[in-house]
Amino acid sequence: MLSATHYTPHCLAADPQPYVVSLSKTGYRAIDQTLTEVSTLIRLNKQAPVGAFALVSRAQGDLLRFKKALHSLGYYQAQLNVRIGQRELTDPGIYDVIDFSPTHPPIPVQIDITLGPLFHLSQVHIEGVVPKEAEAWLALKANLPAQAKHFHDAGERLLNALRNAGYALATVAAPRARLATNTHTVEVSYRVETGKKLQLGAITFTGLHNVNADFLYKRLLIATGDIYQPIAIEKTRLALLDTQVFSSVQVLISPQLDTEGRLPIGFIMTERKPRTTSIGAAYSTDLGGNISSTWQHHNVAGNAEQLNLTAGVTQLGGNSSTDIGYNFSAKFSKPEFLKPQQQLATSLSVVKQNLIAYHQTAFMLDTSLSKQLTVFWQARIAVAIKQAHITQAETDAHYTLISLPSTLNYQGTNHLLEPSQGSLLSFSITPIQAVTGQQTLPFVVLHASGSHYLELSPNAQSVIAVRGMIGNTQGATVLDLPPDERFYAGGSATVRGYQYQSIGPHFFDGTPQGGTTLLTGTVEFRQRLHKDFGGVVFADMGQVNSTAAFVSGAWKIGAGIGARYYTKFGPLRVDVALPVNGLTHTNVELYIGLGQAF
Repeated sequence: MLSATHYTPHCLAADPQPYVVSLSKTGYRAIDQTLTEVSTLIRLNKQAPVGAFALVSRAQGDLLRFKKALHSLGYYQAQLNVRIGQRELTDPGIYDVIDFSPTHPPIPVQIDITLGPLFHLSQVHIEGVVPKEAEAWLALKANLPAQAKHFHDAGERLLNALRNAGYALATVAAPRARLATNTHTVEVSYRVETGKKLQLGAITFTGLHNVNADFLYKRLLIATGDIYQPIAIEKTRLALLDTQVFSSVQVLISPQLDTEGRLPIGFIMTERKPRTTSIGAAYSTDLGGNISSTWQHHNVAGNAEQLNLTAGVTQLGGNSSTDIGYNFSAKFSKPEFLKPQQQLATSLSVVKQNLIAYHQTAFMLDTSLSKQLTVFWQARIAVAIKQAHITQAETDAHYTLISLPSTLNYQGTNHLLEPSQGSLLSFSITPIQAVTGQQTLPFVVLHASGSHYLELSPNAQSVIAVRGMIGNTQGATVLDLPPDERFYAGGSATVRGYQYQSIGPHFFDGTPQGGTTLLTGTVEFRQRLHKDFGGVVFADMGQVNSTAAFVSGAWKIGAGIGARYYTKFGPLRVDVALPVNGLTHTNVELYIGLGQAF
């Protein structure tokens, strides 16, 4: 009998060849990350294994990419080496080693990098006839690490500064570096052509259908004959976009000068739909749910006049309400009223609230004039009439109030719904005279609020937000004031974790009474966890008193956590809060809405 034994050796690779990459550490996390990102050996390792020739070519390409990346970071004498299967890339036998290596384990690819010295900037040269401020515009400091980003950014700064100085046709060539290997320094030179200073020529609009050009000319922040300045042109573009009648506004700079040697400029407009409808909803355990619908006409008579009609149902449940409420409002606004950057607005509203603190049915008429003082500051004055029927502590009262609110607002944040930098401030003084009701003497309500946003990491991944409010009423005691003109705290706008209006003086039956002074503060940490998700941790504190002393009352503190889901309209907010000191009827409060809490 003959017998045979079949022997199967380790499987030999043909094509493709699996491999595993080891990249030596440089000691700097940012550099290691950069090298990892530029490496095709690493990026294509699992998804695209290749044969011997292509693998060696991929490694040779990585050497060039590593060298370019390290030069851009200021390391001009770095030592680089890539070995595959312990063979140098220049070894003629490397292809056989790859072809006849087993597929398991994968063939090792070792990348060794020694950074060497970091080069620094020694001198800067500008070639060409330039203004004396040109070197300062570069803003390059002596002994700066010789990183390409610093030099390219400096060139961009110089070009932008030249153009904002009126040199519309200026050019700045890519920086050229000259190495001094013995001193590990770099000299950088920029070739500059300024051309002549130019004035703006004719300013035109294209794409207009329902918007009057005369109205837009009033919105311009530039004029024919002005020195060419991209900053002023961009501010004008944003001012035109801020009319809310355009979906886009683009700038077109003419490639040719006019007969007077000036530079014509055009704005290309795309008008948005003149009428839109929106629906909004929010929920909290204290005020329950509310649903609203708004119809807007963005261009009533061709001059960006706006008409907004809103209807909403409020207090759908909630532990701080006793029944369903509603609100209706109509608002008409006319921009560029009499003067540029000045707006006239008139609003009419009806509201019904059934709260534990009081029941209110009110009719309000308001006419205001607002003026944009600067890019950041806006002033507003108004005349308002309110007629209300209010029941509190089983007492009915009718009021007719005339008020003259004056407000000064500062808007210095980088985004309305998702701010991560800058500040918001608001100061108001409102004299009020009761025409009918138990209080006939005038009183004044003073109020100030502010918030600040600090970005802790790039792209708003981590943000600290703080908020504070202070209010005081002069000229009347707390019981002389109409209940809806008193200060209250508790709820999403002041101290989360406490029921709406529950902080402050109370009547004997526990019903909120309200006060004449208010003081609140909030700190919130916001962390982006993913492209579409995030979380927050917050603490609120506040007090309301019936005396003029701001620190005589008991501080109430609430704290909680929240989740965010980021949509193109803004973050969807879900917050849960608990009272830290003191008890409420429910120990946990839930808040759901669109946009950050503040």
